[in-house]
Amino acid sequence: MTSGKPIRVLIADDHPIVRAGLRAVVESAPDIVVVGEASTGDEAVSAVRSSLADGIHDGIDLVLMDLRFGDAPGSTTRAGGVDATSAIRSLARDGHKAPEVLVVTNYSSDSDVLGAITAGAVGYLLKDTDPAELIDGIRRAARGETVLSNQVAGRLMGRMRDPITALTARELEVLELVAAGMSNRKIAEHLVLTEATVKSHLVHIFTKLGVSSRTAAVARAQERGILGD
Repeated sequence: MTSGKPIRVLIADDHPIVRAGLRAVVESAPDIVVVGEASTGDEAVSAVRSSLADGIHDGIDLVLMDLRFGDAPGSTTRAGGVDATSAIRSLARDGHKAPEVLVVTNYSSDSDVLGAITAGAVGYLLKDTDPAELIDGIRRAARGETVLSNQVAGRLMGRMRDPITALTARELEVLELVAAGMSNRKIAEHLVLTEATVKSHLVHIFTKLGVSSRTAAVARAQERGILGD
């Protein structure tokens, strides 16, 4: 971004009161402006796509992205935020870079954090973050710097220190679907895998978590904060 130019932020969250609160905090900084709001991940993607299609250079510098938009009963976790982040980060075109995405959410399980970062989020903050920390995080994220809350950074360091017991991204996906009540066959269909591959992932999950059943695996993962409750 050009020096002296305000950071242009899009707020994506399904709760109006949260969007209003984030707007109030963000606009308290003289160098940051809110250029739009979105109540769904799709709306956020559309807003970014429109700004790029209109040829507005740096029309949106940063998207503050919620992770879950109106979870439906029986749905898997993340409900939109991860997919929206991935879609936004793939929208660079005609020399215009895609906005950075800074996740601001209530959820801090391994599966949530790993999903967001894998999708291309530059940072991950929790909604109880101090306003000053949020403002600083926005400034750093807009420059492309990694921004993590202390709790999230601690989780990632834990995965690095104990890589043997850390679940892979695919194992986390399988475990999330187990927690959602899916059978091995349904999981295989959902992830486009064979049932044998799903069973192999489950064996690795059971071994890493020190359990011998699907129910115990979900319970242990929730105890450790690997999965959200």
